[in-house]
Amino acid sequence: MSKHRHFIIHKPYGYLSQFVNNQNRRRNKKLLGELYDFPEGTMAIGRLDQDSEGLLLLTTDGKVSELVRSKKVEKEYLVRLDGIINDKAISSLKNGVDISLDNGIYRTQTCTASILNAAPLVKERSKKIRDERHGPTSWITMTIREGKFRQVRKMTAVVGFPTLRLIRARIGNVCLGELELGHVTEIEKFIL
Repeated sequence: MSKHRHFIIHKPYGYLSQFVNNQNRRRNKKLLGELYDFPEGTMAIGRLDQDSEGLLLLTTDGKVSELVRSKKVEKEYLVRLDGIINDKAISSLKNGVDISLDNGIYRTQTCTASILNAAPLVKERSKKIRDERHGPTSWITMTIREGKFRQVRKMTAVVGFPTLRLIRARIGNVCLGELELGHVTEIEKFIL
């Protein structure tokens, strides 16, 4: 039996978290396989939507994928918001909010969230978000243990501060750190 392989990638903005474009209407999309020659059977663990960036784990081991996607493992995000978020909105995020999913309304679990007093040291996104003429922005950090479709974006919108930029910084004990945008690192195993 061949040994499983594991990878950490800094997913850039504009890429889909998949290897095959299985949507006829979405041509010319950027896929992960363009960034590295992954072995057959490699899968993204969880996803980051096309507009999101940051840490993405990939593996050939389905059991590892299942563990990471479980509610046992924390996922931490840096989030740039439209407007200057306040303590009331942060408290709502921490306590859980109702978001819409395909099968109805879902109450998010409690999480950690805090306001960042200064913008994190991250490179500018390849596609400009907007400039100061459109109003102020703020940054928060959020850590969740679940991963519903576009969950963080939906949560911040519900409390009145839509997400402008979303960067996953950590999954369990695996951190994005200084991994350059678009780079891939193969590791022996994930220590979550």
